[in-house]
Amino acid sequence: MSLTNAPRLETQNLILRGPEPRDADALIAFLMDEVRADGFGYIDNRGDAWRWYALNIGHWHIHGYGYLTIEDKATGTPAGITGIWNPEGWPEPELGWVVFDGFEGRGIAFEAATRARQWAYEDLGFTTLTSNIVPSNTRSKALATRLGATYERTYQNVHMGQDELWRHPAPEALA
Repeated sequence: MSLTNAPRLETQNLILRGPEPRDADALIAFLMDEVRADGFGYIDNRGDAWRWYALNIGHWHIHGYGYLTIEDKATGTPAGITGIWNPEGWPEPELGWVVFDGFEGRGIAFEAATRARQWAYEDLGFTTLTSNIVPSNTRSKALATRLGATYERTYQNVHMGQDELWRHPAPEALA
């Protein structure tokens, strides 16, 4: 049972869907992994990580969009999150992505983020998107580049400190 009014989007290998109660443990484990969550927002206790999970659900209800769970079609297992994030203090809507432990190196983030961006442009009517990337996150910068995004500027993120803003191509540039 989805906890939001999120769409169900499919790709060749993935299902992107709204958060469900069964997703909580995988997301909490990611958030509490200091190394893996460093560029996203490491949380050092389960209660606060659970609150972030609930925050994403609330984000959907406030904005009508948020992070979708990336589900591996073959196994039905949550493999990460991707979607559009725009909490208070963000410079503008962001296309974000995270792949959970054990799902790296399979092209999941690219496949999921490409589909989430298509949804944002075609169904939500966005005309531009950014990705906010901490300067040390070379893997996310490589993925942003692969998605066609370009570095625009460095700014002070209210939650992450110094952050780089990467601009994605406009919808008409992707056609």
